[in-house]
Amino acid sequence: MILTDGIMKKFFFEKAYLSEGHNIGWQNNVLVTVDDRGFISAVAPNAHDDAVEKIIGLALPGIPNSHSHAFQKILAGRTEYKANHKDNFWGWRNLMYQFAGAIDPQDLTNIASYLYLEMVKAGYSAVAEFHYLHHQPGGMAYDDPAEMSMAIIHAAQTVGIGLTQLPVLYMKGGFGNIPLEKNQRRFGHDVNAYLRLLERLQDHHHGVAFHSLRAVPKAALVEVLDVIDRDMPVHIHIAEQEKEVEGCLKHMGQRPVEWLLSQHNLDHRWCLVHATHMTEDETAALAKSGAVVSICPTTEANLGDGFFPLARFLGAGGRISVGSDGNSLIDPIEEIRWLEYGARLCGQQRNIAATEADPHTGSVLYNAIQKGGAQALGQKTGAIAVGYRADIIVLDNALFHQVPEKNILDALIFSGGGTDIKHVMVAGKWSIKDRYHAREEAIIANYQKTITKLT
Repeated sequence: MILTDGIMKKFFFEKAYLSEGHNIGWQNNVLVTVDDRGFISAVAPNAHDDAVEKIIGLALPGIPNSHSHAFQKILAGRTEYKANHKDNFWGWRNLMYQFAGAIDPQDLTNIASYLYLEMVKAGYSAVAEFHYLHHQPGGMAYDDPAEMSMAIIHAAQTVGIGLTQLPVLYMKGGFGNIPLEKNQRRFGHDVNAYLRLLERLQDHHHGVAFHSLRAVPKAALVEVLDVIDRDMPVHIHIAEQEKEVEGCLKHMGQRPVEWLLSQHNLDHRWCLVHATHMTEDETAALAKSGAVVSICPTTEANLGDGFFPLARFLGAGGRISVGSDGNSLIDPIEEIRWLEYGARLCGQQRNIAATEADPHTGSVLYNAIQKGGAQALGQKTGAIAVGYRADIIVLDNALFHQVPEKNILDALIFSGGGTDIKHVMVAGKWSIKDRYHAREEAIIANYQKTITKLT
């Protein structure tokens, strides 16, 4: 399965999906050479190398997860009951705050490790962690201001998943300069403290994140953008709920996406999370900007947020990615499937994402979320190609061998799921082998201890 040649490693795949270079599509007997940094230095289809054991199954680039709140994993299954006559995002948020107030750094390490184990087993090979649980309960900073961020980084290293750490600037409790509530103080920074946190993380791959327009005053947003690296990913929650749109109109005079487009030069660095509630003009302008949208269909459905306008956005040339967000369900295939199914339900049509150039909905969406996800994370991932990080998943399901090659990605998206994934490689190393992680038992045991403690 692997041959080491000096500092190079070679992997020989029975069949692999190539989306870059001269040999686009499914190719047989693909020899992939990986350098000591975990990046692909050579890809050779139709190879013959008896020195390397063939990896049986279908190899695909791993899936980037463009939006995650790791600590919210502990809410999974705990909020699916009706607490009042009008249950919505804002009621769910109050319960989330209760759990957030009890988590310490070791708890967060254990929770994130378990979550990231779930992610890699399901096919996510990298994640953008939208992290705003910064301080001690009550709001006092830890001696190390990056204490909680380092818990996330340690968890990612333990599991073996690519990470873009996104420390979040969170300053206000709502539009109109409302102060943070007591249960939000763990999240809060002023601009100077936030910039010190970014400096503390300079040795780790990170971007910046603004929680939302309601939580970050416009002057603070400008101040941070003026000093950060111009190639750094910039993420923000936006237009997730109609109440947020109404508040933005009242206090800022424009809709959230409209305001952001008019006030800032959105480009490839930007990732707008959700962007569920947009007008046709906002949708077209955002698509034209080159920014990517992180769509989180299972969380948006769980919270009753609404459906993203997929057909209009893709039709205007928009870039998309998927995220697991609140992490109640970890299955990137399910996220991709509901991108399309949501659009079908809204439009009462089938194969919404398909194009004249590629009539196969599965391949259109898989290719789109690979490119958009890599852009959102600011990482060279999302393709089995020279110069890309060796993030590769291997499928093992007889279904995929029974359909024509042109239908394999359709079958995966609409008839498969994370349980079809047998191996997962991240940066040239196997994080999952035969559906198993080398530290799996310890990670699960530590998570169970934390759950027992918190509940």
